[in-house]
Amino acid sequence: MADTGEQQARSLLTATAVRARAGQMLELGLDGGLNHFTIDLDRMDGVADAVLAVTRKAYPTLAVPFHARWRHFVLGGVDRWARLADAASWPDRAARARAEFDLAIVSVLLDAGAGAAWRYRDAVTGESIGRSEGLAIASLDMFASGLFSGDARAPFRADADVLAKLPLAALTSAFQVSDANPLLGLDGRTDLLRRLGRQVADRPEIFGLHDTPRPGGLFDHIAAHAVGGAVAAPAILSAVLNQLGPIWPSRLELAGIPLGDCWRHPAIKADDATAGLVPLHKLSQWLSYSLIEPLQRAGFAVTDIDGLTGLAEYRNGGLFVDHEVLRLRDAADAGRAHAVDSLLVVEWRALTVALLDRLAGLVRIKLGRTPETLPLASILEGGTWAAGRAIAFARRPDGSPPLKVISDGTVF
Repeated sequence: MADTGEQQARSLLTATAVRARAGQMLELGLDGGLNHFTIDLDRMDGVADAVLAVTRKAYPTLAVPFHARWRHFVLGGVDRWARLADAASWPDRAARARAEFDLAIVSVLLDAGAGAAWRYRDAVTGESIGRSEGLAIASLDMFASGLFSGDARAPFRADADVLAKLPLAALTSAFQVSDANPLLGLDGRTDLLRRLGRQVADRPEIFGLHDTPRPGGLFDHIAAHAVGGAVAAPAILSAVLNQLGPIWPSRLELAGIPLGDCWRHPAIKADDATAGLVPLHKLSQWLSYSLIEPLQRAGFAVTDIDGLTGLAEYRNGGLFVDHEVLRLRDAADAGRAHAVDSLLVVEWRALTVALLDRLAGLVRIKLGRTPETLPLASILEGGTWAAGRAIAFARRPDGSPPLKVISDGTVF
């Protein structure tokens, strides 16, 4: 049996812990107990209206898909990955799912903020695409070209040994990076993919059940734990955090377990060694949302999708700051750059998670929907991310977030 310290550490590698600690942060804020923010819930109704407006514009029938990496592979109405995958010959559904896990994992790990200056020139349309969409198309092009494959005849795969030795020059070229087209955190992204390769190679019992070790082997690991053909979404996150957790640059650890996207805040109370710790797991949850559809395509029912939480990143967080639900106690903080582990950023991100749950409830009431008919994953997609971006561009010409975070390319 795992010792208590390890059990406590693993308890933080869950969506339940993210939601509970974020809720605690919101309660502290509502009681006026936070150093950096005050909270005005009266403005939430206006945020819900803004989210509904962008949702109706993007999805007039309100049939909103999940917030997932797959949305970014659609360009000019053409689903680039679906076109490639549908034309390929797969021996079975599991083979396609492994490829889709490979693609989603690599693409999400490459998807930290790009910075405002970077653009990717799409060879098909000639369009120059920035930010998350540009990173997505660039990563799909890399995957489709076989950059991550050890077998020239089978490009649609990411092999552990290839990832582990990935040259920085390969990503620099594939992302079209130059002095005139700089991309934030390129070294960090390259290092993350190499760490991924080493982690996958070191765990063939997880990632090599039906093939040579590859990130897509996580599909077989998750499938093996399905119950009656069903997989609970929080179980996807647990697999991602426990099997891929060690790839993150070393931050906090507890009982030798790396805690990933988890940070300190002294106001957070617990009666064990997890006191003062705030797990957020943004990229891991974004990845978990992105693994739902490959599992569904492979024939599994994915349940408890609302067991995952909202994503603590700058578009969702900016939504609440720009709509003045969250107000800085010190207005000068808007002009400063903040470290990702600063109390201000930890407060902002945790409050974002808790407020997204409240916002989802408001949106559903306005639409007469339930969590089953309009999951949080769809509200994020419809939704909060787009509304956060829209008000950012309305407030600032370059669409930058309302608060500046110093990112190393591996948080968000």
